[in-house]
Amino acid sequence: MERNLKNVLVISFGFLLLFTAYGGLQSLQSSLNSEEGLGVASLSVIYAALILSSMFLPPILIKNLGCKWTIAISMCCYITFSLGNFYASWYTLIPTSVILGLGGAPLWSAKCTYLTIAGTSYAQKAGKNAKDIINQYFGLFFLVFQSSGIWGNLISSLILSQSSTKVEISEEDLECCGAYNCLTDTTNTTGSAKPSNSLIYTLLGVYTASGVLAVLLVIIFLDQIKSDQAETEKEKIQAPSFWSTFLATFRHLKDKRQCLLIPLTMYSGFEQGFLSGDYTKVYVTCALGIQYVGYVMICFAAVNSLCSLLFGKISQFTGRKLLFALATVTNTACIIALLLWKPHPKQLAVFFVFPALWGLSDAVWQTQTNGLYGILFEEHKEAAFANYRLWESLGFVIAFAYSTKLQAYIKLYILLSVLMLSMVTYGAVEYLEAKSSPGTPTATKKENGGPHSQETCM
Repeated sequence: MERNLKNVLVISFGFLLLFTAYGGLQSLQSSLNSEEGLGVASLSVIYAALILSSMFLPPILIKNLGCKWTIAISMCCYITFSLGNFYASWYTLIPTSVILGLGGAPLWSAKCTYLTIAGTSYAQKAGKNAKDIINQYFGLFFLVFQSSGIWGNLISSLILSQSSTKVEISEEDLECCGAYNCLTDTTNTTGSAKPSNSLIYTLLGVYTASGVLAVLLVIIFLDQIKSDQAETEKEKIQAPSFWSTFLATFRHLKDKRQCLLIPLTMYSGFEQGFLSGDYTKVYVTCALGIQYVGYVMICFAAVNSLCSLLFGKISQFTGRKLLFALATVTNTACIIALLLWKPHPKQLAVFFVFPALWGLSDAVWQTQTNGLYGILFEEHKEAAFANYRLWESLGFVIAFAYSTKLQAYIKLYILLSVLMLSMVTYGAVEYLEAKSSPGTPTATKKENGGPHSQETCM
């Protein structure tokens, strides 16, 4: 096997193992650690730490440790979060959440840098276009990585479904489920029937082992980048100083289009936060039990992956405006339906319809918003995508922060309001683009050039 391809596969499967564990744990936090909102508080802390990490740490670690060891050490940060869940408390989960958040940005930056160097190296040897090889490597990475959402949630559901505690849910208990949920730590007898400690420890043991395997895979099989290649890439990374990069992120806000895209970018964090933090708890866990959370999130991950691939292909024919309209209509319909629906165990299929439709919408928000940033800010990609990560992470932080303080129907109204505002400001961006380049159809102008390119890698 060609050496660079081997390294790409090692990174891809390393991330698959690591995020099989983290993705499964993230989906369960609001249900597994519901006391005093500990679970969602830990998720909020993760994204807050990620914001700080992305501003400062990646260049420092990559320069001093190289890509391989930055990836390995950052993966260890994720493992600490799994270990913190063994004895979940404010004194274990919050510190390990900070550690995970700080490791997140260097992990993704080092991965992107490594794949870019590997693609460039192979292209030079084979006499091929570097951009084409790099895109192929990133495509292979995402093909493997995206399935982590399926495996992590499948493991949790298979293990937690072994619980011998089967509780019948009364109609009175079900009144506390859904949009008008009762603001209590345990919404009903199903929610309070927490899996046994042995099952939880088994699940956490599997997740921890998966993370450890990811680290070992990288340490043993991933080649260190050749010194000349690494130095070249470090120079590229270090070209601007830390403070100039930091300030460039905020100077980019002078661009009116960037300011108008803030609501849309934050909405991406809001809607993902609602699904993993609120839908899984007040609809699924409340009415069906925690063992169904994994199956429901598998449905979301599978539809999301398929639609991401589909929309990436058809966007050149439909244009981004039509896809944004589709996502808006779909998400709006879901929000209204969730406000009206009273979840009941007899309506099992409905519990899967919502995450499937949510996955369709999220595929648009992710691929098309990333692509939009790449098209609009082609000359300032670094500052633009730093803003993307900043505002999306802030959306996550806010969504998780108020998760336990408000009833679900209030959060759904907030979600709907932010969505409507996002579409108004997005429309203004399209208007400005059309006005600045009359006669040029911005919807199709280089439409297909961004969603899975290396600029969107963190």
